[in-house]
Amino acid sequence: MLAKALLCLGLWLRLAAGRDTPEPGPQPSISNTQGDLLFLLDSSASVSHYEFSRVKEFMWDLLHPFTFGPGDIQTSIIHISTTPTMEFPFDQYLTSATLRKAIRDTRQLMGDTNTGKALSYAKEKLSSGEAGARPDVPKVLVWVTDGFSTDDISEPTQLLKDMGVTVFIVSTGRGNFLQLSAAASQPSDKHLHFVDVDDLPIITKELRDAILDVLQASRLHATDVTSSSFRLLWPKLLSQDTGYYSLEYGPRADPARKRTLQVSGAHTSLVLSDLAPETTYEVVLVPESNVHYFPPQSTRVTTLAEEISPVQVLISESGPRSFQVSWAPVLDSVASYQLLYGPLPGNSVEVLEVDGRHNSTVVEHLAPNTTYLVTVTAIYRSGKERSLSAKACTQEEISKVSHLRFEAMGPNTLRASWDPAAGAVRGYRVRCRRRSGRSSVLSVSPQVHSVLLSDITSGKVCVQPVYSSQPGRSLCRTVHRQPATEAQGYRHRERDRPE
Repeated sequence: MLAKALLCLGLWLRLAAGRDTPEPGPQPSISNTQGDLLFLLDSSASVSHYEFSRVKEFMWDLLHPFTFGPGDIQTSIIHISTTPTMEFPFDQYLTSATLRKAIRDTRQLMGDTNTGKALSYAKEKLSSGEAGARPDVPKVLVWVTDGFSTDDISEPTQLLKDMGVTVFIVSTGRGNFLQLSAAASQPSDKHLHFVDVDDLPIITKELRDAILDVLQASRLHATDVTSSSFRLLWPKLLSQDTGYYSLEYGPRADPARKRTLQVSGAHTSLVLSDLAPETTYEVVLVPESNVHYFPPQSTRVTTLAEEISPVQVLISESGPRSFQVSWAPVLDSVASYQLLYGPLPGNSVEVLEVDGRHNSTVVEHLAPNTTYLVTVTAIYRSGKERSLSAKACTQEEISKVSHLRFEAMGPNTLRASWDPAAGAVRGYRVRCRRRSGRSSVLSVSPQVHSVLLSDITSGKVCVQPVYSSQPGRSLCRTVHRQPATEAQGYRHRERDRPE
């Protein structure tokens, strides 16, 4: 029994320690970004096997959106141990699948935590063609540590930074804050992270974005990509006095449509617009300097799929003679909207034109209690059109009767008469509330405009029109009959009182 319990406990601990992190959600692919990215991984005995496995998962989560290859990202791993070791050269794994397997297969070396020695080794490999490093590309070092080192790190980190390497540090332990702040690139608040090993996913996106900023800062790249435009950014190479930029761009699949622009040397960005959706553009920036030679820079940008509008049409604030039509989304690529509406059934159609910056309008002068077909058409700047239809119903025109009057028909009998209410009246409801005696309610057809009321000397009479969707407003009057001995016939006091 005890052996069985120990076996179950052992299995539970094994599963808990080796539990898989959920697969990262879909990430947009990051391409046209060039650089050598080196991970300095604490592989010494001061790190547990569990912590080492969690750091490997973090490395892949950080890397998997990137595109790998000679013209994109190349990466490698150096182990911090008694003697530093390079797991594989930068140019060995150039696909996501092979790189992911290589990271999974990386084994912990154990040994001492000689971080300073590993940093010096990293400087050597980041400039070594034999290690697969490339000249003239950005260099980034991501050092993951538990905060402990048996040798000095200040001098080798400074040498790395002096050669242009950007140093990011992720500490999963209680490392010396001042020492690590000095070792990281500045500002340290953007290059140094303290986080528990189980909370590494929290910083993944922030760190990836920071790495991307470094890799793209010295190269031509695109931001704010839409279906019809993108912004180009490049480092400041020229000035107004030292030259200008020649910019060439065009669809990759149709070189004949290539265009050339001349851009002032004072500029470092430009928005290209009126582009085709879902199209890959080749862009080349040539610095034309009268002082120094700068090599051309190029990038490749794919515009997004064209957003569609409208994808939703909403009818609201419906009344007897009007309703409001709204739609979404509002896109910069739409020049205007055309709204067609007409009654069902029927062939008559009215048209409204709405500016492309607006997403609603009020349709007026409609017939009550009528169903309309409403079609909203987006007219794109490219000349394309897209339509979406919806049905809308106006409300019944609700009214009330007018000129409620009484006529004596006997000692205790009155005739209540009224003028008909407007609209499609389905009938009338007459309520008689006697001051003494029972109350009564009569329902009559729409053609009947008077009723006889008996056994009433005083009280209140209300007449309410009835429509198919809802009742109309009531018109009420009070009645007070004087005894017959006081006057011939009767006298009554009446006043309008909406119920």
